Amino acid sequence: MPEQLAAEEFPPGDYLKEFIDGRGWTQEDLAAILGRPLQLVNEVVLGKRRITPETARGFAEAFGTSAELWLNLDSAWQLYKSRDAVADPSIPLRARIYSKGPIKEMVKRGWIEYSSNPEVLEQRVLDFYNIKDLNDTPPVLPVAARKSDSYESLTPSQQSWMCRALQLGKLVSVSAKFDSKKVDKLLATLRAYLRYAEEVRHVPEVLADAGVRLVVVEHLAKTKIDGACLWLDETSPVVALSLRYDRIDYIWFTLMHELAHAARGDGLKNGFPALDVCLVGEQLVAEEEKPEYEIRADQFAGQALVPQDKLDDFIARKQPLFSERDVLAFASLHEVHPGIVAGQLQHREGKYTKFRRLLEKMRGQLTATALTDGWGHVVPAGT
Repeated sequence: MPEQLAAEEFPPGDYLKEFIDGRGWTQEDLAAILGRPLQLVNEVVLGKRRITPETARGFAEAFGTSAELWLNLDSAWQLYKSRDAVADPSIPLRARIYSKGPIKEMVKRGWIEYSSNPEVLEQRVLDFYNIKDLNDTPPVLPVAARKSDSYESLTPSQQSWMCRALQLGKLVSVSAKFDSKKVDKLLATLRAYLRYAEEVRHVPEVLADAGVRLVVVEHLAKTKIDGACLWLDETSPVVALSLRYDRIDYIWFTLMHELAHAARGDGLKNGFPALDVCLVGEQLVAEEEKPEYEIRADQFAGQALVPQDKLDDFIARKQPLFSERDVLAFASLHEVHPGIVAGQLQHREGKYTKFRRLLEKMRGQLTATALTDGWGHVVPAGT
């Protein structure tokens, strides 16, 4: 008998009976061959029992067919029996809703309120993204964002993260409009807080005085975003950090990188996301694969934290044997935390296990003063 059989309106038991009769067997014979109860064979023949994988394997060995044949016959019959069942019209809608973003995680984070009513849930999702239809693109662009997988596109999860960052940015008050011509003055002020990890608590206020809104949004699973520079309007940048890694070098470098985007108007001028690789670790995108504006932002951030000519000279004198004492002395001379220097040395050398003791954590200090969503900090849905 061919492997491909159309179930039509016939149950698998009809085919089983034909196989049995075709060999001149009885149901008792087949039960004995299978080593299974007669009742099992009889109930399959009568359509009272479904064919399990174990039973399908038995039939396959007894009749010289494949197990898939019997499982497919059973599945086709079950589908045929359900042909008149009323389809649930909410299933396609829920599928569209859940394809828009990581809905379950967003509910858990308090970004949207769950509803078992798909129409209500749809409206809450539309409100979150500030769109009128699920086919619309969330109005978070232009944006300059650091991410680890591609410069070409944003995933729904990444768009969701940036939408949340933009929502929080609107809640932050600033005392001035941002002026890119005054970034050097802003950097000079920030440099005063580079020496000790706890001093990062002053950063949100310093940025607000310069017209920059700082928010912290814990990353969503698999987004790999480290930060973003969003724009409320042409003079209102929002710097959003995910603090995906709790390391002083990583946090400061990401912050400076996003300020570089704000200073140059990246995302605002070019009208599309400026995506970048992660700042820490060995899986880095080669520099020749980065857009020019990302290379400039990296250079800006490095220079803002440690004078690069001084670091070049230090490396030339001490390479390849850097001692912790050397790093501490260099950091003290330039009035920065030694972890910032250690992070740049790790990146330069591609060795990420050196000087780990110096990479102090400071997530707690920053989230204590910055508007934060994540790590127990909850901003109510709809805000």
